[in-house]
Parts: sequence; structure tokens; C-alpha cells
Amino acid sequence: MKNFALIGVAGFIAPRHLQAIKDTGNNLVAALDKFDSVGIMDSYFPKADFFTEFERFDRHLEKLRRQGQKIDYVTICSPNYLHDSHIRFALRHQADAVCEKPLVLNPWNLEALAEMEKETGKKVYTILQLRLHPAIQALKKEIDNFPREKHFNVNLTYITSRGSWYHHSWKGEEAKSGGIATNIGVHFFDMLLWIFGKPSKNAVEVIEDDHASGTLHLERATVQWSLSINADHLPAEVAARGKRTFRSLQIEGREIEFSDGFADLHTRCYDQILAGKGFGIQDAMPSIETVYQLRRH
Repeated sequence: MKNFALIGVAGFIAPRHLQAIKDTGNNLVAALDKFDSVGIMDSYFPKADFFTEFERFDRHLEKLRRQGQKIDYVTICSPNYLHDSHIRFALRHQADAVCEKPLVLNPWNLEALAEMEKETGKKVYTILQLRLHPAIQALKKEIDNFPREKHFNVNLTYITSRGSWYHHSWKGEEAKSGGIATNIGVHFFDMLLWIFGKPSKNAVEVIEDDHASGTLHLERATVQWSLSINADHLPAEVAARGKRTFRSLQIEGREIEFSDGFADLHTRCYDQILAGKGFGIQDAMPSIETVYQLRRH
């Protein structure tokens, strides 16, 4: 059984990590968040210590280390712009870091983290769960079986409705979230680059607070992409069913169905991480560079 600490336990994505830690038979020792609405912890690790102040959390982990209770992993679910700092915190505590996407906002931060990995002997892992989705894995296998010169036309649309709160939170500040393309799109870009190869050109058509779209030219595909958090952008038939999320991936006009199958992907990521085979800095680099270039359009 491995010991985990978690930063950002009140966040939207934290329950998936709590579930994954529990499902893999490990233990959450301590958690941190400046917000104290964290009753969700009772459903997973009611005995875990909780802190709202970083300094006390830091001191607690150091005390545990001196008492012989080592923290093996620090899971990071904090706002995007804090990921880099919290990853370095984990490595300094001689723990591996498990960080939600985007791993960092700027490519040069990855280079510095790679150096710190070498210095500490610890690893930085990230969650690229779409690479483990059965439908996406099947698609990659299918594309790999085509001749290398075959070029594909791809359309990606992802709409995940958010209320006005989004724009008043850190997610609505580009400097903190990276903007729409980074915050809700980085894992889709990772998926596309993983399947279709390196980008050669990235043309942005629209980039607004609630919507971004453009054309991404990859080694083996031309991708028309559109990302939105505006419910008004939902297809009429989707909105009529009361749905607030829509995702569509079309290859040569053929719809690739991957709406289901997300429930255990974080646990599958943790299985790989615990086996020392998780996605790391080099895996994250291409998509981090791509979304960074989008912000510089």
C-alpha cells in the first residue's frame, strides 16, 4: 500500500483521483485545499488529515517523514497555473508527482521539471486518460495500419456547458487556466497528436472567452476543431434532450463513438503509474507546446 497526499481536494476533478487511489488499494494520508467544502473525503478516506493552509500541510508532511511515514505520491488537482509549483513541492518531499492535465502551462516549465526529476530521482506523471479509452486505442491501431502516406480529414467538436461562474473563477483567466483551448481541450489535442503525429501548422480562426476553433495540420491529418463552454452552441437535438455536453470526433465523415467508457480511466492511469509505466513529461510535451502556440496566435 502506497501513501498519497492530495493538493486541491475540493476541486472538480479530485473525486476521480480519490476513487482511483481507493480502487488501487492505496491510502490518502493528507489533503490540502483553501476551500473547506470537502465532505467528499468521508466517502473515500475519512481518516485523512485535511489542511486549508499550505504551510501547515507542508509541515505535516515533513513531520510524517521524520516519523517514518513516507509520502510516496503527491496528487495535484490544483488550478493549472499552480501545477508547476506543486509538482516541485512533491519532488522536494521525495515523492513522485501525479498531476492533472495540463501538466504545466508553458513548455519551458517542462524542461525545468525534467532537470528536477534527474536531481531528485523522482518521477512526474500526468493524466492523459484518452490514450487509455478503448475506442481511442482501437482508432489509433486502425490508423497505424494504414500506409504512412495516407492523410485523413478529421473534425473534432467538444461543447461542455458552463455557467457564468466559470468566467469569475480562475478558469476564466487565461493567465491562470491557459484559456479555453488549454483548460478543456489539451487532452483532445494530446489524443490527436498521439494518433496522427506532429503538428506542422496551427491556424486559429476563433479564440474567445467561451469558444475557440481552428485548423490543426498534423503529419497524417488535417483537423478542424471547435471547443466551447457556451450552451447556446449545443446542437438543437442535444439541447432538446436536456444534455449539456456534446462531443463528436469524425474521421473522413465517420463518427467515432467515445461518449461512454470514461468511468474508470483515472483508475487505469493510476494502475500504470503504480507499475512505473505512467505518462510523463515527454508524453505531455507535444500537447503543451500546441496549446501554448494557440495562445500566441
